[in-house]
Amino acid sequence: MSGKAIRKIVIVGGGTAGWMTAAPLALRLGGSLEIVLVESPDIGTIGVGESTLPTIRYYNHALGIDGAEFVRRTKATFKLGIDFRDWGHLGNRFFHGFGDFGPPIENRPAFMYWLRLARDDKNMPPYEEWSISTAMAHEGRFVPPYGDQPGPTNAYSYAFQFDAGLYAVFLRDYATARGVQRIEGTVGEVEQHPETGFITALKLRDGRRVEGDLFVDCTGFRGLLIEGVYGAGYEDWSAMLPCNSAQAVPSALADKLTPYTRSTAKSAGWQWRIPLQHRNGNGHVYCDGFMSDDEAGRVLLEGLDTEPLDTPRQLRFTTGRRRKSWVKNCVAIGLSSGFLEPLESTSINIIELAVGWLVQYFPDRDCSPELADEFNRLVSQRYEFVRDFIILHYKLTNRTDSEFWRYCANMPIPDALQHQIDLFRASGRIAIYDPEGFQVDSYASIMLGHGIRPERTDPNIDRMDMARLADHFRKVRATIRQVVGTMPEHAAFVDQVVRAQS
Repeated sequence: MSGKAIRKIVIVGGGTAGWMTAAPLALRLGGSLEIVLVESPDIGTIGVGESTLPTIRYYNHALGIDGAEFVRRTKATFKLGIDFRDWGHLGNRFFHGFGDFGPPIENRPAFMYWLRLARDDKNMPPYEEWSISTAMAHEGRFVPPYGDQPGPTNAYSYAFQFDAGLYAVFLRDYATARGVQRIEGTVGEVEQHPETGFITALKLRDGRRVEGDLFVDCTGFRGLLIEGVYGAGYEDWSAMLPCNSAQAVPSALADKLTPYTRSTAKSAGWQWRIPLQHRNGNGHVYCDGFMSDDEAGRVLLEGLDTEPLDTPRQLRFTTGRRRKSWVKNCVAIGLSSGFLEPLESTSINIIELAVGWLVQYFPDRDCSPELADEFNRLVSQRYEFVRDFIILHYKLTNRTDSEFWRYCANMPIPDALQHQIDLFRASGRIAIYDPEGFQVDSYASIMLGHGIRPERTDPNIDRMDMARLADHFRKVRATIRQVVGTMPEHAAFVDQVVRAQS
C-alpha cells in the first residue's frame, strides 16, 4: 500500500445511491481501507417502486447476491419492458421489450425484414407479434430465457421492479456486514484544506467530526458537496425535456401481476405504474407550466388501477446534469450528479455505471485531475445518450390535443438525435452512438411504436426470396405463440422464486 493510498472513504447520504455505492466498494476495497456512510434521519425516500434495466442483474451478480433472497426482501417482480399507452396519439399502444425482435438475419436486425414484407403486404400482422417479450407481456407470463443458441424463443432479457426503500435496506445490510460503518447524523459544516481546497472532514450538527480522504456525494438533488461546496454548475435541459414535477403514490395490489412497467401519456406528461409483490407504485410526471399541481394530483388518482394507500407526495426537479461530477476529492453519484425523468428506468443504471467507473479510476489521496476528467467525460456522455433517447419519445408525437404536446412536437433537439430520426425515416436504418446503451431494437420499438414507417427499405433484402421470408416469419410467430402458451403466469413464477430456499 503506497504512502498516498486512500485510507478512508466517506459516503454522504444513504438511500439507493448511497448504499449502491457502499456495497461494491465494501466488496472490492473494504479489506484495505475504511468506509463510512453518513445518513441523515431527517431525509426520507419516496419508496413507491423502482423500475430497472437488465443491467441490475449483473450488478447484483457481481456482489454475489442470492437471487431468491433479493426477490423476497425487496418485494421484487420481473420486468420484460415497458407498455406505452397514448404515446404518439391517443389510443396508441406499443411495447418496448428487452431484446425485442429476435436474432439478426444475415447480420441485419429482424425488424428490417418485417418492414420489407409489410411494404408489399398490407395485411402483415403487426411487427410486435415477432417479439417474444411482447407476447409474454401481453399474456402476463414469465420465465427467464433459456438455452445457449439464440433463437426467437429466448431472444429476450429481463429486469426487476422492486421497492427502492427495501433495496436500500438490503444493500445496507450487505455493506455493513462487510465493514461499512453507518453514522446517523446531519451534516452541518464541511471543512476544507486551506491550500488545496480538498474536503478534509464533515462536522455534524451534534458536534461530531467525520474525517476522510475521498468523499462521495449521494445527497440527492441538493448536491450538498458537489454543488454546495464546489459549485460544480448544472446544465439545464428543460427546453428539450420540459417536465419538471412529479407526484407519487402507492396503491393496492392489482388482481393480475403484470411483468412490465406501464407508461401512459397524459395531457402534460405521463403516468407510471410499477407492480410489486405487495402494492403498485404510481406517479405522474408533468410540466407545471402546462398543468397545475392540483390538476396533476387529480389526474394521477383518476388514473390508478387500484385504491391509493396514501396521499400523493410532491417532487420538483430540473432535468440535466452537473457540469462536473468529480471535483478535487469529491465524487457525486445518483441525483447529486444529474437527473433524467424515469421514463426508461435509467436512474439505477447510471448509478451502476458511475460506481463501476469510480472503482476503475480509483485515485490515491492526490485525486489526479486526469482521472476526474475521464470520469466526468464518461458520466456526461452517459447522461447525454440517455437524454436523447428520452427526448425521442416526446419529439415523435402526433398529438395536438394539448399545448404541451404541441410544444414537444416543435421543440429543437440535438443534431445527433435528429440524424437518427431522419436516417430511420429515409431508410429504416438506425445509427447507434452508444454501444453500451440502448441498441437498434430499442430505437426501432420507439419509432415504429410512434407510427414511423421508413420511405425505403434495405435494397439488399429485396434480393431475398420474399415467399421464403414470409414463411420464416409465419413459423417464428407460431413458435412464439406455442412457447409462450406453456410458460407460467408471472405471479406463479414470482411465488415460486419467493418460496425457493437459498
